[in-house]
Amino acid sequence: MAEKVRCGWAGSDPLMQEYHDREWGRPERDSRAMWECLMLEGFQAGLSWQTILRRREGFRRAFKNFDPVKVAKFTEKDIERLMQDEGIIRARAKIVATIEGAKIFLAMEKSGEDFGKYYWKLAGGKPTVNRTGRVPAQTPASELISKDLRKRGFKFVGPVIVYAWMQAIGMVDDHAAHCFRA
Repeated sequence: MAEKVRCGWAGSDPLMQEYHDREWGRPERDSRAMWECLMLEGFQAGLSWQTILRRREGFRRAFKNFDPVKVAKFTEKDIERLMQDEGIIRARAKIVATIEGAKIFLAMEKSGEDFGKYYWKLAGGKPTVNRTGRVPAQTPASELISKDLRKRGFKFVGPVIVYAWMQAIGMVDDHAAHCFRA
């Protein structure tokens, strides 16, 4: 049986390959799942995605399965607990940004804005397919979404992080032309 040909970044790590094969680039429209991914992308800043994937279950446990209602209620005591949790990245600013992000997510919901629908609309409503072999670090769409997220108060949402998020949730399909997922 022939080996699957994947995007080069998936490498030979089974966890990265599984993520590539089953998640990366598949359109995700569930608002909570999109928010979780955005928060994890923020934790990834300065680190590898592999590091985040290896700790994703720890993050889910620590952040109550990324339930925004529960996370928004986190207190200073919870922040201190998370700062001791070896199952996650213990960066205070990123932990606080996730708690604040939950509050912003809920404020959007309360005002009648659906997080997923809103950001998919800003991205053009459907996946942008790129088979050029050149993957940009950011695009005008990631700059626009980043600006909007920052205006709302989200942190760790610069245009490069936002572009990685757009790839992860399938707003952008950057699978290499030779990849079996292309």
